Amino acid sequence: MAADFFEVYNFEQITDEEFAVKINANENADKLVCVFFWGHDCPNCEVARKVLVDRKAEVDQLDMKWYQANIYEDFNLATRFGIFGIPIFIFFKNGKKLGKISPFPGFEPFYEAVSKLL
Repeated sequence: MAADFFEVYNFEQITDEEFAVKINANENADKLVCVFFWGHDCPNCEVARKVLVDRKAEVDQLDMKWYQANIYEDFNLATRFGIFGIPIFIFFKNGKKLGKISPFPGFEPFYEAVSKLL
């Protein structure tokens, strides 16, 4: 299911080097931005990805910009946010960190929390 997730959503990858530029990009002004931190062979990431694919219609209603980062491929980005467990969803608005969701709590609590940030 992991490959299907990235085909279904096609979230733009973000790296440590470009993080500030992308998070603060003009196209993201006043928009909620979510960075999905994940890793290969992570069973909890697989659960989150499967649920998000299964509930795509509802996820699409969340008007926000998504990025994704495989922390096993970008240790600097993982270290920047003190990530020691995945998946983690970190939210930003106007370049400022608003909060995070970790571990994935299931779809309904996830959707409700994100809706409040919008």
